Amino acid sequence: MAYWLMKSEPDVYGIDDLKRDRRDAWEGVRNYQVRNMMRDDMRKGDLAFFYHSNCKEPGIVGVMRITSRGYPDPTQFDPKSKYYDPKSDPANPRWLMVDVSYKKKLKRTISLAELKAQPGLKDFPLVRRGNRLSVMPVSDSDWEFILGLE
Repeated sequence: MAYWLMKSEPDVYGIDDLKRDRRDAWEGVRNYQVRNMMRDDMRKGDLAFFYHSNCKEPGIVGVMRITSRGYPDPTQFDPKSKYYDPKSDPANPRWLMVDVSYKKKLKRTISLAELKAQPGLKDFPLVRRGNRLSVMPVSDSDWEFILGLE
């Protein structure tokens, strides 16, 4: 099993939305590195931190399970979608998504500031300067350490 961190803005789709829906598609990824992780590395059964970004208190708010392999994101072909990509070819889709399911909401938000203050997380991709990926791998040791902060 692999571990991940996946970011979403809570006013777009937050942990409470996933809790309500129980399962949903993680769509709208438009970054080649993230697309490649979804295609090559994510597996059904992997776990991911749900991270609220671009909000008053960014941080890890929950845990979800990856419930599908990467598959073509239909929003890339929909001209009415904000994720529309006119250069994507249905015969060779450019963008992928995965399905996720709700596992749990954390007892409290583990804020970005708190994560940055942990010496044990100095190599955690989220706290490294310049890392703006919406999906990133989490090592086994970082996963356990972060869960211990709850």
